[in-house]
Amino acid sequence: MPLARFLSPSSPSLKICGVTLEQDAWKLVELGVEALGVNFWPKSKRYLDPSQAGWLQSLSGRILRVGVFVNPNIEEAIELVRAGMIDVIQLHGDETPETAEPIRLAGIPFIKAIGVHGAGELDRAADFQANALLLDAPAPGVYGGTGETFDWSVAAAFIGKHPGLPVILAGGIVPGNAVAALAAVHPSALDVASGSESAPGIKDFEKVEALLAAVRAVD
Repeated sequence: MPLARFLSPSSPSLKICGVTLEQDAWKLVELGVEALGVNFWPKSKRYLDPSQAGWLQSLSGRILRVGVFVNPNIEEAIELVRAGMIDVIQLHGDETPETAEPIRLAGIPFIKAIGVHGAGELDRAADFQANALLLDAPAPGVYGGTGETFDWSVAAAFIGKHPGLPVILAGGIVPGNAVAALAAVHPSALDVASGSESAPGIKDFEKVEALLAAVRAVD
């Protein structure tokens, strides 16, 4: 699943994050979901130990595999890409544009997640030179997955100012508000963790199918 297709502005995509089970990953492939996220931050309630995640390699080319990291050892993150376990690095902590420089220099695609209180958090967002930005609800110390939303008008305004920079919308997206989120923000993709599961790390495929239907309904 090429990154360019996932981030294409022509039609929105869906990324299901917090996947911990191989069988859930293959079900996402079967449904045609464009991307999945696996959380490699040990403090996450959706943590997947890289030593137990070898099954990700078999998904290569079937779905975009995004590894989520919080303030990581950058070289260790890069090594997981080189080992064929993931396609994209997602920085979901307090990283700076300088932190991300080794990823850029290695030619590895990455997404930078930013918790949005207001427009001020986005002042340096473009400086990351990321392949995409993921705008999420602020969650100090937890770094996402809270099920909380933020002011979508901030995301819409940012997209209006930076039309060439793909934006992924996260934070409190559920089947019941996915259509409204897409209409309000017009992001390249929706990213859903808690809104797609029955318990942390366990996917609820009725919810996933409803989210997919919302994304597919956009002309």
